[in-house]
Amino acid sequence: MFDSALDTEHVFEHSRGMPPARIRRRRAAVVLIGAVLVLGVPAVSRAVGDPAAQPATYVVRPGDTLWSIAVRVSPGSDPRPVVDAIVRANGIDAARLVPGQELQLPS
Repeated sequence: MFDSALDTEHVFEHSRGMPPARIRRRRAAVVLIGAVLVLGVPAVSRAVGDPAAQPATYVVRPGDTLWSIAVRVSPGSDPRPVVDAIVRANGIDAARLVPGQELQLPS
């Protein structure tokens, strides 16, 4: 039923087998590096310290507003609660930000 002339090595004119070992080694190296990054980054961040124990600060730059700081500090979320928390944490007036001023950021 199946003819031996249908050997893929002969169809594509390969006279010898192609060594897959190098491709497998590269793939294994990529998987190993990926695993180290995925598993290592959270461990390193935990080893650095608990962010709740260390108050985060932000130094006001020229042109900053509380809104822009809130967007930068918590991207992708509603900045209004963050603005309110920054105002409460620092007891400041939103209109009186000064470049170089250090703000305590809420955790």
